[in-house]
Amino acid sequence: MNRVAITGIGIVAPGAVGIEPFRAMLDAGTTAVQPIDRFDTEGLAAHTAALVRDFKARDYIPAMKMRRMNTLSRYAVAAARMAIDDTATQPASESGVAIGTAFGPVQTSVDYMQEYVSRGPALAPPQLFAESVANAPGSHIAIEFDLRGFNITMTQRESSLLAAAMYGCGQIVKGTVPSAIIGGVEEVNEMVFSVLDRLGTLCYADGELTERMRPFDRRRNGMAIGEGSAMFVAESSPSREPYGWLSGFGIARDTTATISDWGTGHEQVAAAMRSAIDDADLHLSDIDAIYASANGTKRGDRLELRAIENTFGDACPPVVAAKGYFGEYAGGGGLQFAAALLAMRDQKLHASLGFEKADPEMHFTMVREPRAATLRHILINSLSAGGGVVCAVVSREAA
Repeated sequence: MNRVAITGIGIVAPGAVGIEPFRAMLDAGTTAVQPIDRFDTEGLAAHTAALVRDFKARDYIPAMKMRRMNTLSRYAVAAARMAIDDTATQPASESGVAIGTAFGPVQTSVDYMQEYVSRGPALAPPQLFAESVANAPGSHIAIEFDLRGFNITMTQRESSLLAAAMYGCGQIVKGTVPSAIIGGVEEVNEMVFSVLDRLGTLCYADGELTERMRPFDRRRNGMAIGEGSAMFVAESSPSREPYGWLSGFGIARDTTATISDWGTGHEQVAAAMRSAIDDADLHLSDIDAIYASANGTKRGDRLELRAIENTFGDACPPVVAAKGYFGEYAGGGGLQFAAALLAMRDQKLHASLGFEKADPEMHFTMVREPRAATLRHILINSLSAGGGVVCAVVSREAA
C-alpha cells in the first residue's frame, strides 16, 4: 500500500480533552476507569467505566448547531475540529469522512422510543429520530466542515476504527479523494452497559480481586468500557510533518467465533497480522512494537496471545496493552490508534496499565513501565467479538 500520512489528531477522551492532555495521561500512567455516577449499577456485577468528563461542547461547536446534535455527534465534531486545527489547514471540499463506532447512538434511540410510546408518533421529536442512526456523527462532520467526498460509518465493534481507516486510506491511495477525516466515536449508556454486564463481558470484583481491567494478566475477568472520540486527518501529500504514516492493513475473519464472543481461530488473527506487514512491504523483523487489542477478556486475550506467539515466536517485539487507560470501545478504537501514533512521534512506549502477572501461555515481553524506544514501525491489532479482525502498521517514514 502507498503510505498515507496522519497530520492531525483530535481527542475527546475519558480523563483528557486534547492531544497533549491525552499524552500526559498516558505518560503519567493513570486510568480514567472510575466508578459510574451517570446511572445506577445496583444489581450488576460491574460498576466502573471510563467516562468523558470536563468536556464543554460549546468550546468547539456553535450553540445553534449544537442543539441539533446528540452527545455522540458532539464528541465527533469537537474531535474533528481539533484534528483540523492541529493541521492548521482546512481539508479540501472533495475530502471524505470515514468513522467507526461499535454501538452508535443507542441512548438517542432509547430516548426516541420513549417519546414515541409516551406521546405517539405524531409528537415524537423528529430530530431525535435523525440522530438515532449510526452515521449521524459522520454526517455532522461533513456538514460542519463542508466535506463532499465519501461518507461512511463502520460498525464492527472493537475493530470499527481500523475498518474505517482501511476504507478511507484505500480511497486516498486510489486518488478518489486528496484527504479524509478518519476516526471513531463511542458513548457509554445504561442499556449497553447492562447488556455487556449480563453477558459476563465486563470486569468485576472477585474476592480480594478489585474491579479492574487487566489485559493479558492471568487474573483477568473482563473489560471496562469507555467512551469519547478520536479523529484524524489523513492525506496523501502532507503539508507538515506527520505523526506517522499508515503503511499497511490486514483483515480476516475468525469463523470459530460466536456472535457475541471471541473464538479460537488464532491462525486467522495471525494471518491478518502478517497481511498488514506484507501490505506495508515489511518483514516481521521490521516491527518494533505491537499495540495490542488486549482488553482483559479471557477468550479475547487468549486468542490474540496465541496469534502473537504464532506469528513472531521467540523474536517478538515489545507489546503494549493501552486500553487500561481509557477502556474498550473508547472512541470506537480511536484512542488506541492515537496512543500508537503518539508513541511513534515521541519515540516512547507506554506502560501496559493493569498488567501485573503474566498469563502462563505468554512468552513475549509486555511493556510494564514507560520507556524510550526506537520505533520505525508499529503493528496495531484490533480483534472484535464476533470474529472480525483488522490490523494496521504505522510507520515513521514516508517510504
